[in-house]
Amino acid sequence: MSNILIIKHGSLGDIAQASGAIQDISENHRADNLYLLTTKPYIDLFKKNQNFKDIILDKRLSRFNLVYLYLLMRKLKKYKFSKVYDLQNSNRTNFYKKILFPKSRSDIWSSTETTLPEGTSKKNFDKDGVLRRFEHQLKSSGITTKNVLKPDFSWSCEDISDLKRNYNLKKYIILFPFSSPGLTIKRWPYFSNLIKKIKSQYSNQFQIVIVPGPNEIKLTNEFDAISILDNGIAVNISKLSSLIKESSFIVSNDTGPAHMAAHLNKKGLVLFGSHTTAEKVSIETEYFKAIQVSDLSKLSAENVFEKLKSSIS
Repeated sequence: MSNILIIKHGSLGDIAQASGAIQDISENHRADNLYLLTTKPYIDLFKKNQNFKDIILDKRLSRFNLVYLYLLMRKLKKYKFSKVYDLQNSNRTNFYKKILFPKSRSDIWSSTETTLPEGTSKKNFDKDGVLRRFEHQLKSSGITTKNVLKPDFSWSCEDISDLKRNYNLKKYIILFPFSSPGLTIKRWPYFSNLIKKIKSQYSNQFQIVIVPGPNEIKLTNEFDAISILDNGIAVNISKLSSLIKESSFIVSNDTGPAHMAAHLNKKGLVLFGSHTTAEKVSIETEYFKAIQVSDLSKLSAENVFEKLKSSIS
């Protein structure tokens, strides 16, 4: 029995995407102990994943914080990991490799760098879809892949019967009209208009719900929708997963909850401007579809509503 390490620091959408890769790794290492290195926001979430023997915290302090770096590396070395699957593929995790396994190849440290196709630059490889890149990485590392292209994020859910009772939720549509403060280019500006159209046609069938993050609570006042909180604070990731899982439909900007919805097998729409493409971030599924435009400000509420109507029926 060996100790195996998976590294996945975040973000939320990336973690949902990596669920299939994590499942494939665990199924190929059933006789081994699987550990995960992640960051504080996702510690409690990953504790719900029964594939892991333990979760290790990486505070991701500056690499010039030599005391922290020494303590983290010493801790990791104590586990005597026989193999590392780097699903973060960042400059930071490449730096960890140089300390822990400086000369190792994909048989010891599986990453984009160690499994890069011959004759392909990392820049060009990164143009492919996220899930296809994961698939190549795992196959090149000797993993039989069954789940990587179809991640299942349902392991993240928890019971929300009390929350649904408090808000009298029955059949509901969730909207995610926000984005990270530094990525306002991702925000579609017509969610209020969409709410009016949904209520005009479906007022007796669906409730309209927004589930804000910690920094979005005050912003929900702009919308004529039910704002879901848990005792006055933002719901945790697991309850958010369950709210999405039990919803009737999702309309979202390109944010973490959109990726969660895609990999919770939900019906919905995600709206893309020019910042990236749905193909590159591997978000479309049989039920969860993207609307891609060059300028989100020119995508009308009427167009989104028509797509919603044809999908929800």
